[in-house]
Amino acid sequence: MYSETDDLIRALAENAEGVCRAYLPAGRREGSYWIVGDLQNNPGRSLFVRLTGPTSGPGARGKFTDGATGEHGDLLDIIRERTGISRFPDLLVETRAHLGRPPVPPDTPAARKAKAPGGTRNAAARLFAASVPVAGTLADSYLRSRGITQMAASEALRFHPKCWHREEGQTKPVPRPAMIAAVTDGAGVLQGAHRTWLAPDGHGKASVETPRRAMGHLLGNAVRLTPHDDILVVGEGIETMLSLVEVAPGLPVWAALSSGHLGAVLLPEGLQRLYIAIDRDPAGARAAERLSVRATEVGIVCHVIEPRLGDFNDDLRANGVQALRQHLAEQIGPEDRQRLKL
Repeated sequence: MYSETDDLIRALAENAEGVCRAYLPAGRREGSYWIVGDLQNNPGRSLFVRLTGPTSGPGARGKFTDGATGEHGDLLDIIRERTGISRFPDLLVETRAHLGRPPVPPDTPAARKAKAPGGTRNAAARLFAASVPVAGTLADSYLRSRGITQMAASEALRFHPKCWHREEGQTKPVPRPAMIAAVTDGAGVLQGAHRTWLAPDGHGKASVETPRRAMGHLLGNAVRLTPHDDILVVGEGIETMLSLVEVAPGLPVWAALSSGHLGAVLLPEGLQRLYIAIDRDPAGARAAERLSVRATEVGIVCHVIEPRLGDFNDDLRANGVQALRQHLAEQIGPEDRQRLKL
């Protein structure tokens, strides 16, 4: 019986070295193996990925073993570890994208199975349509409490006064005010929505265990906060990326919403230079590494920009607009510095 998962694993094995170069770029080929330090892509010689041989069986191409930890598995396990993707259907989407295969057609059993948790694209579209522009709402107050004053008119952001929120273990959801962000694809079609539940006065997030959640189809898509040009800055959080717009209003920025999704975001055609705005944590560094490899492979010049503190919103709130503008100017290439008035 045909199994798409088995077919994808075989296809990965047939291109084992390409998978390793994309997801374990700190390693190198030695004979029949790709050698790297570990699954976290640290330099070293502990983890061995077989690059030759049959595509199935115990010693098959694409199988790996870590001599230090005893971990073993296949290329699908490597992709899962390096992207941080936890849902198996999303992992298959990432694998298809790496192999250059088209996505599963909509309205098929496979597509319905791959649906993201927490709601469908239609539910996300209904929520966004029921929301109102940010200006003058609690979402506006929330952004201003984070030092962000320039983005109340962004078409990607809206406000919903009574967005349902349910904590783990609760039987009944509670309506709370929320900032709603549109997650769109390359054609501008809404594929999902991100919710940030807010405090009753808008001065901060709601005092709940999970004040942020996303719904719909996220992988490869992003919150396109400003239109892209021949340059683009992409990072994780919405507030992080809005902080960069605060100091450089002409900056085209997207928010991928998480480190796992940052590494998998699909880049637009015609892009010449990509700036990856990372958070200061290992997951952000790994995502930047992965996205850099993908961008470079298609001829896009890639730069990583880093905050002084945990993320760029921390920098904005702690040090102010001028200090962040100067710090950003030191990392943006000279060809873009003047056009952004940095």
